[in-house]
Amino acid sequence: MATNDRDDARRLRRLLNRYTITHGRHFRLKDIHPDDTGKLDPKGDAARWQDYGLRRLTELQEKLYARSTWSLLLIFQAMDAAGKDSTIKHVMSGVNPQACQVYSFKAPSDEELRHDFLWRTTKCLPERGRIGIFNRSYYEETLVVRVHAELLDRQRLPRELVTRDIWDQRFEDIRTFERHLHRDGTVVLKFFLHVSKQEQRKRLLERLEDPEKQWKFSLRDLEERKLWRNYAAAYEDMIRNTAATHAPWHVVPADHKWFTRLVVAAAIVDAIDRLDLTLPVPDKSERRALAAARAALERKDV
Repeated sequence: MATNDRDDARRLRRLLNRYTITHGRHFRLKDIHPDDTGKLDPKGDAARWQDYGLRRLTELQEKLYARSTWSLLLIFQAMDAAGKDSTIKHVMSGVNPQACQVYSFKAPSDEELRHDFLWRTTKCLPERGRIGIFNRSYYEETLVVRVHAELLDRQRLPRELVTRDIWDQRFEDIRTFERHLHRDGTVVLKFFLHVSKQEQRKRLLERLEDPEKQWKFSLRDLEERKLWRNYAAAYEDMIRNTAATHAPWHVVPADHKWFTRLVVAAAIVDAIDRLDLTLPVPDKSERRALAAARAALERKDV
């Protein structure tokens, strides 16, 4: 890695530490402002860092795919209009699509409701060497289902299991599940795109005013907006209960899309970089086989 790249990596890591939650016990959502940009100038260092992040991610993803030992799971959660789709599209633009899988989880189907709440996401986990992206995830079970507790009725749970402890129990199940993933070679990174209510209002209005974006707007967005405080409390409790060193939450300021993308890219690059991967090197017998193949091609035997 060139000297300038090493300097950028160190600076990005320091920036990233401001938004990384590994021990959530004392976490408060209000401590990270959605409008924060880390005192960066979008026309200065930030643009260079974005280029570095995307270029470095392309290099590291090739090593991840070639080694096929580790996998990477990226989970995105956010309020409506926080920019999950555009962030995923932008940050992963340079990644080999053969080694990347994206799943968007909407309201569960009847079949999914007949299984445990982890079932529909578990079957979509990334294979070794691949990056899996969950646009929403099993965390919806501690967010939208918690805010709309009547949704529990659709899950056909035994009545005696639906107690006041159900959310703590689901947090426990998620912590155990993510610990299992870590021990089996899946790096788990979780992103909460932290948008302000004012910025959300602005983006929803933009959707209504732009004919090409109106398809993104749903009247339900307005109903959910009325429950902003409920969702904020649920997100805060979720992060407090599920942040861990092996499965950190990154609470990413999302009022400025350029900064959101920079932080997300930095987190992914940092996580893969820490694996210290190298491209596979042929052993002695493989080198002999390669030499024979080259000789055959040069003689035009094949």
